[in-house]
Amino acid sequence: MNAKCIMIQGTSSSAGKTVIVAALCRIFAKKGYRVAPFKSQNMSLNSYTTNENREIAMAQVLQAEAAGVEPSHHMNPILLKPKEDFISHVLIHGKPAGDMNFYDYQRKFRTKALKAIKESLNNLRKNYDLIIIEGAGSPAEINMRQYDLANMEIAHLADADVILVADIDKGGVFASIAGTFMLLDKKDRERIKGVIINKFRGNLDILIPGIKKIEEIIKVPVIGVIPYDEGLKLPEEDSASLSERKYKSKGKIKIGVLRLPRISNFTDIDPLEYEKDLSIKFIEAEDTLNGLDAIIIPGTRNTINDLLFLKEKGFHNEINDLKDESLIFGVCGGFQMLGKKIIDEAHKESQHGSTEGLGLLDCKTEFTGAPKIITQSQGKIIGQGIFQGLKGVQVKGYELHEGTTILGDSKPLILLKKGCGNMPGKKLDGAVEGNIAGTYLHGIFHNLKFRRYFTNILRERKGLEKIPYNIDKFKDNRRFSIDRLSEIVEKNINLEFIEKLIESNH
Repeated sequence: MNAKCIMIQGTSSSAGKTVIVAALCRIFAKKGYRVAPFKSQNMSLNSYTTNENREIAMAQVLQAEAAGVEPSHHMNPILLKPKEDFISHVLIHGKPAGDMNFYDYQRKFRTKALKAIKESLNNLRKNYDLIIIEGAGSPAEINMRQYDLANMEIAHLADADVILVADIDKGGVFASIAGTFMLLDKKDRERIKGVIINKFRGNLDILIPGIKKIEEIIKVPVIGVIPYDEGLKLPEEDSASLSERKYKSKGKIKIGVLRLPRISNFTDIDPLEYEKDLSIKFIEAEDTLNGLDAIIIPGTRNTINDLLFLKEKGFHNEINDLKDESLIFGVCGGFQMLGKKIIDEAHKESQHGSTEGLGLLDCKTEFTGAPKIITQSQGKIIGQGIFQGLKGVQVKGYELHEGTTILGDSKPLILLKKGCGNMPGKKLDGAVEGNIAGTYLHGIFHNLKFRRYFTNILRERKGLEKIPYNIDKFKDNRRFSIDRLSEIVEKNINLEFIEKLIESNH
């Protein structure tokens, strides 16, 4: 029998759809259902490589983890990664389909995208008991309804009952709920069976009169009020959420992460927050790098444009001034920037063509138009330069990049057993020279020994004691946060109401 589908939509972006889906995945998995998350179309710069060597949004990886199942490209068949103004890198079933502007995607690609969505949804329905679907943005974007591939169009396709999530933390929650209902046509509006108010702080008794009134207006019950819990630490969906994300700001060791305009996979940084005596600051355009013990240049969806941004803001001079006293580490696009040159004669990366890099590593990167590398990777640290004490240590991660990197005098960082690294067939990844290093492996800091060694170098330079390698607070907290999230949601919603919706379709 095909699986039942429940859909979580929101009155706006960042209403909490992702975490509500993750919580319901965990709740129903614990009840014995085989559960899968699904988001037909996701626009996100945080992505991951599955075991199938396909690229999907990090949010669906979190939800799959909550459900206790392996992430699959069928859980996110269409992924859009903003690249330049009005242009996105489009992936279908986890593989690149090209760079497209809004017009071409909506009018020329929509049929192909919808076919892929149907194929993935059918695959999941054959292999799971329950599919919990996440919408995108708001279903009340009436200017976009005819092109919808993420909200009510998918609810009708899946024959899914919809639960609407509204964020009370930003204010105007009742207006956003009522406005959403008012703007939907009758067919779409009838899909919504319940409302959840999310991120509530304060006395619930004060909220109850408003809940009663809104239920009279929309003729749909409010089935839960979810309290705000700042203690939960889960991966963010997109770069806009960085303005709300609070990283640990107090600590003797100061790490600066450059907030590139097209920053991607910034969840690479999350494990560092759990290292003792360490603080993290995302460096904005108006900030300075003075006083930082380490600088991390993260991934980007457009290496050349973001490199030019660093130069325009003067960061390239500051980084060069600090190269002898601070650790400087680049991941993926950040690694490419550290080299001497980025060659893009075919304008594959941007309209600017080739440009000089930061010149801190003796290597150069070329964009040749070769297929994008999407792979899980593993290998061992070669043990060069500042990482000589890690020689032979196993690391793993995942690669999502275009461009090949040729080393000059700089030494490679990792000998790969699996993956691509700097260049297909060479089995070498990254580079290290002095205090400077970089890698193509996203998730490098998720490796406890690598992360602890990196931070112990900083600790030693600060005169602090090194920390042993036997405790991983990051992994412990992630498990805790998923469990805690599901407990909060289960305690504060009418779960019996949702269960009846599921049973009514079986």
